[in-house]
Amino acid sequence: MTMRRSVNFIDAEMVSATDRGFTYGDGLFETVRVHHGNAPLWHRHLSRLHDGCARLHLAHPDEKRLHAEVMRLCDGLDDAVVRITLSRGPGERGYASPAEPRQTIVVASSPLVLDRAAHEQGIAIRLCDTRYGDQPLLAGMKHLNRLEQVLARAEWSDTSRSEGLMRDLFGNVISATAANLFVVLDGRFVTPPVDRCGVAGVARAEVMACRQVRVEAVSLEQLVKADEVFLTSAVRGILPVRAFAGRTWSPGPLTRALQTHWRGLGLSLPWNEGSDT
Repeated sequence: MTMRRSVNFIDAEMVSATDRGFTYGDGLFETVRVHHGNAPLWHRHLSRLHDGCARLHLAHPDEKRLHAEVMRLCDGLDDAVVRITLSRGPGERGYASPAEPRQTIVVASSPLVLDRAAHEQGIAIRLCDTRYGDQPLLAGMKHLNRLEQVLARAEWSDTSRSEGLMRDLFGNVISATAANLFVVLDGRFVTPPVDRCGVAGVARAEVMACRQVRVEAVSLEQLVKADEVFLTSAVRGILPVRAFAGRTWSPGPLTRALQTHWRGLGLSLPWNEGSDT
């Protein structure tokens, strides 16, 4: 099935060439998993979207209308991934915001297929040379400018490596290109701060709400000595890391417990789809 799209709540494929999301990256986006007509992390997506709107001085979208559009475009899909893109809308040449912005909202849905082996056995990851810049004004937000991640992801084409880790300018590990990072050190959950760079993921927020997590810098040395390492993604869920920089792991008990929590939210894993056990 092909992707379904709407622009400003009307089925369409195109936006204006003068849209500030296209010309300046002036906007935000969310990537939501919808499973059997339910989006269990919707409230977290909405909270982050509202926070980003406030920080970028964008009007908040109509929550009920946006949710209804997401569900409409997922109708008939058992498992779907939905991208919501919100921009300031069309504008004239120059950085100054339009006096009366006309926001653009694009909603796109497509079927989702998860990798069973990745969730069962874990994934191998690599280290990226591209680093995050230091910009606390934008840190945490899922704004439309993802060039750092684009450059990092372009560093490899080896399919044996599913993700790449990105560091800040000081050499601390921040996240993967499209997921947040957690390590287990002596039984403690630790995740890097995202107050100066990186994205504050909704899956990261869910883990931090259900477990005691320390937010502190993570060095490469700490990472390779960790008892467990896993990535979090709103779409892919809890992904164990099985190999990095010559170190290997098996999915540990704390990672497995979080996968169980994930399923309890109503977000099925690839090996237990349709199971009640």
